Amino acid sequence: MVELRNYSLDFAEKFAEYRNNETVLNNGYDKIPRPFTLKDAVELINLQLENKKPNRFFIFCDGEFAGEIGATVKEDVFRLNAEIGYFVAEPFWGKGIATEAIKLITDYIFANFDTVRVVAGVFDFNKASMKALEKNGYYLESIRKNAVIKNGQIMDDCIWVKLKSD
Repeated sequence: MVELRNYSLDFAEKFAEYRNNETVLNNGYDKIPRPFTLKDAVELINLQLENKKPNRFFIFCDGEFAGEIGATVKEDVFRLNAEIGYFVAEPFWGKGIATEAIKLITDYIFANFDTVRVVAGVFDFNKASMKALEKNGYYLESIRKNAVIKNGQIMDDCIWVKLKSD
């Protein structure tokens, strides 16, 4: 069973270990520290604990810490949009955990924030992430050609969207 739980310092070491995985880091934004240390994990957890309305959660599967997922509600003219990001730790890959976590966070966003659409950007090589989004009713809205540079390589950014009205 997959569930989303509020951040807790009890899982800081596992969070740092799982987040620091090379493949996980290669699928994320460069703003994530590399390496991702215990100090980074504690700082991020403490920031999230200050939020009155959580927007990021730890993913658990059958009671075990398995990853992280969250949303950033946009501002200004994009204020009805939320962007999600997530990772599942390598020992849990291939078990449908991301698919279920995406469903849970999407439902949470629509129920708790004034949003009409949820967006996920996926690097063109991450087919597993695209499949998990598609299983949740997200559709490929656009492919931003040569929009990303990661590890010195220019690649496409695939924009997946789910509308509240869907």
